[in-house]
Amino acid sequence: MVSDYQRPSLRDDPRVNKALLNMPSRYANSYTEAQLVYFRFALVDNQWQKHFIDHRGTFYFPFIGWRFFYVFLLGRNKRALNRKEKQLSVLIFALSVVAFMVISMVFGLLLLYLLKSALGIDLFENSSLGIWDWFKS
Repeated sequence: MVSDYQRPSLRDDPRVNKALLNMPSRYANSYTEAQLVYFRFALVDNQWQKHFIDHRGTFYFPFIGWRFFYVFLLGRNKRALNRKEKQLSVLIFALSVVAFMVISMVFGLLLLYLLKSALGIDLFENSSLGIWDWFKS
């Protein structure tokens, strides 16, 4: 008994089909079904697609009849940065280091001033910033 059922081609898979449409037809038509299995595996089951939080869903607006989807992904960025992203990350890092240094210096100077005032050392006669009086109260 011969069955009329044919297994569907992986060319009908949306991801594989989209990838095949983006290449010249002579190359896209040269793939065998066995090659398409691994082609689909390479497109779907990548480690870079795994995220710490991967929440996807849809919602529907009943009065206008539209359905929307949302995707919330959170995880470590494993892809290579482009030039603009590298420049931005270096700039943010440099600003963070400068901000840390400025905050540390201000805090250090405040502690030195409080120590000087606690020891009763006056650098300038009859002048005060009022920080010591505020700290004591």
